[in-house]
Amino acid sequence: MEQVDVRSWRDLQDVVFTDSWVEALGRFRSPFAFRGGGDARSDLRTGLRKLGGSPARQEGHLLRNFRKYAHRDAVPGDSVWNWLALAQHHGLPTRLLDWSFSPNVALHFATDNTDRYDVDGVLWCIDYVRIHEMLPEALRSVLSREGSQVFTAEMLHRAAPTLERFDALSREAFVLFLEPPSLDDRIVNQFALFSLISDPSLQLDQWLERNPGLCRRVVIPASLKWEIRDKLDQANVTERVLFPGLDGLSRWLKRYYTPTR
Repeated sequence: MEQVDVRSWRDLQDVVFTDSWVEALGRFRSPFAFRGGGDARSDLRTGLRKLGGSPARQEGHLLRNFRKYAHRDAVPGDSVWNWLALAQHHGLPTRLLDWSFSPNVALHFATDNTDRYDVDGVLWCIDYVRIHEMLPEALRSVLSREGSQVFTAEMLHRAAPTLERFDALSREAFVLFLEPPSLDDRIVNQFALFSLISDPSLQLDQWLERNPGLCRRVVIPASLKWEIRDKLDQANVTERVLFPGLDGLSRWLKRYYTPTR
C-alpha cells in the first residue's frame, strides 16, 4: 500500500485532491473515499473483527437481535442493507467501516481527540471507482444500469437480498462501497459512506495488500494536528455540524477551548 508523508497543510490538500480531474466531464470529481484516524498505528479492522470470536457467527446473532429489539419503523423498508447501515450508525459491531466522500470530514476524525496530539495521525484515501471495477458481474451490472459509482441499499438488494447471497457471489473476497439512506442529519452532514467486504473475517487493509494501487495511507505528523484542527474549525467542520444536537455542541465547545499542551 502506498504511504505518503506530509509536512504541511498545503501538502495535505495536494494529496487528497490528486487524480480528481475527470476529463470526460470537464470537472473535478474525486474517485476517492476518505477515513481519518488519530493514531497512525491503527488499522482497518471492523467493529465485528474487534469484537473477537467468529465474525460470521457473531454477525448473525448481532444483526438478528438488533432487528428484533429495534423499533419496527427504524429503517425505510425491511432490507438487510438498511438494517446493517442503521446498526453500524448506532455503534453495533458490523462488517462495515465508516468512510466519507469528504476529506475534511475524515480529517476531523483524525484530529478530534486532543489527547492524541502527541502521536501521528492517518488519513486513508481509497479509490472506490477502481475497486468497483473488480466486482462480480452481478454487482457491476447493477452499477452500470444505474449509471452510478456507489451502491444504495435498494441497488444492492437487487443482486443480493441477504448476506449469505452476497458472500456467495464470488469465491474471491471483494469489496464495495454503500451509501446509507439519510436516516438522520448526522449521516447527511458527514457525507457518509460504508465499505462492505464479502468475507467478514478479512480486514480491509489485508485485502488492499493483496490488491495494490487502490489506496493511499497518508501519515499526518503530530506537529501538524493543531494547524489542521484550527483550519477545520474555521471552515465549520466541527462536532457541532457533524453531530447535530446538544451532545455535538458540547463536544465542540470542550475541544475548542482545550488549551494547547
